[in-house]
Amino acid sequence: MDQQNLTTTVTEFVLLGLTQSPELEHFFFIAFFIVYVTTWLGNLTIIITVISDHRLHTPMYFLLANLAFLDVSDSSVNTPRLLLCLLSKCKTISFNDCLLQIFFFHFIGGAMVFFLVGMAVDRYVAIYKPLRYLIIMNQRACVGIVVLAWLGGFAHSAVQIGLLLQLPFCGPNVLDNFYCDVPQVIKLACTDTHVIELQMVFNSGVLLLIVFTILLISYTIILVQIRSHVTDGKRKALSTCGTQITVVCLIFIPTIFIYARPFTKFALDKVVSVIYTVITPMLNSMIYTLRNAEMKKAIRRLMSRFLLLLL
Repeated sequence: MDQQNLTTTVTEFVLLGLTQSPELEHFFFIAFFIVYVTTWLGNLTIIITVISDHRLHTPMYFLLANLAFLDVSDSSVNTPRLLLCLLSKCKTISFNDCLLQIFFFHFIGGAMVFFLVGMAVDRYVAIYKPLRYLIIMNQRACVGIVVLAWLGGFAHSAVQIGLLLQLPFCGPNVLDNFYCDVPQVIKLACTDTHVIELQMVFNSGVLLLIVFTILLISYTIILVQIRSHVTDGKRKALSTCGTQITVVCLIFIPTIFIYARPFTKFALDKVVSVIYTVITPMLNSMIYTLRNAEMKKAIRRLMSRFLLLLL
C-alpha cells in the first residue's frame, strides 16, 4: 500500500454489483423489480386486510401485520439501490450512506429476529393456554413484543456500527457486493480487524444460531403438544405453526450462512444475499396468505368491497 493510501480517508465505496454483463443487468432489473413490487403488494395487502377486517383483530394477526411491515422495510433498505444501480450504472456509495445502509439493514433485520421469538411465544400460549390466550396475549403484551423487538434490533445495529466506527478506512474502497454490509466493509479497514471480526460474528452469527436453535426447540415442543391432543383446531394450529417454521427457516438459514463464520469470501455469498434481502420478504407474504384459509377469505372480502366501491 502506498503512502497516499495510508493518509487518505475513504469517502466513498465502489460497489461491483451482481454482474458486469449489461444483458444480465437488464434481466436482473426486470426480475428484481417484479419481486420488489410483489413484495410491496403482498405485504401491504396483509396489513390493510388485518386493519380493515374486524375478524382478524386478534393477537396472531396483529403480529402478522407487523411482520409484513418488517418485510416491506427490510426489502426497502437494499433493493431500491440495487435496482437503481442495475438501471443507471451507478457504482458508488458515500461512506456515510454506506454506514446508514448497514445500520438500517441490521436494525430491521435484528428487529425481525427478535420479533419471530415473540411470534413463537404467541403460538406457545395459544397451544398451552388456550382458555387464557386472549388474557395473556392482550393488547399491551402484543405492543410490548413489537416494542421490544425494535429495541433489540436497534441495540444490535448500534453495536455493529459502533465497532465499525472504530476502524480507519484509508486504502481500498471496492466492495464485491451490491450493497454495504459488515463482512465486506470490515475487510477494507487498514488495520488488524481479527478481534473486531470475532465480536461481529458473536453479535450476529452466534446470536442467530442461539435464537434459531431456541425457535426450533420451541416449535418442536408446540408440534408435539398439538399432535398429542386431538381437537377441532388441530389442523389449523398445525398449519399456522408450519407456516411460521417455514418463515423462520427462510430468514435464519441464509443469514447464518453469511454471519456465523469468519468473514471470508465464498462463491455463493451474493446468491445467498439476494435470497434473504430481496426474495425472502416476498415469499413471507405469499406463505402466510396461501397457507392461511382465514387470511384468504379476508382478502376476498376486502377485494369484494373494493370492487363494489369502484362500481
